[in-house]
Amino acid sequence: MRRVDEAIKAVVSEAIPTLKDPRIGFVTVTGVEATHDLSQATVWLSVFGAEKQRTATMRALESAAGVLQARVNRELHLRRTPVLVFAYDPSVERGVRMTKLIDELDPGPETTDDDPGS
Repeated sequence: MRRVDEAIKAVVSEAIPTLKDPRIGFVTVTGVEATHDLSQATVWLSVFGAEKQRTATMRALESAAGVLQARVNRELHLRRTPVLVFAYDPSVERGVRMTKLIDELDPGPETTDDDPGS
């Protein structure tokens, strides 16, 4: 199943930039989880931008699900083509926020006048 998930991820990742919908912003496919019977595949996405951009992008991708499913079917020749369901993955955003918090706590080494390196 892991190979199927990765194959679907690769196809969807390549297909999204080819979509002509202007609502689609900068999207990264972070993962795919297909059911064992291949009836459905959840495509986890990270969307760059504000909440409004994220919502517009998710709606556009839901509208294009049939086109993306057809591409998965055409390229992978699976016994059964899963229905694609899109879900927002907050982990990337959470990681960026954590990095900013860490940077605020420890801005890094400070240089002083008696530092031999300055």
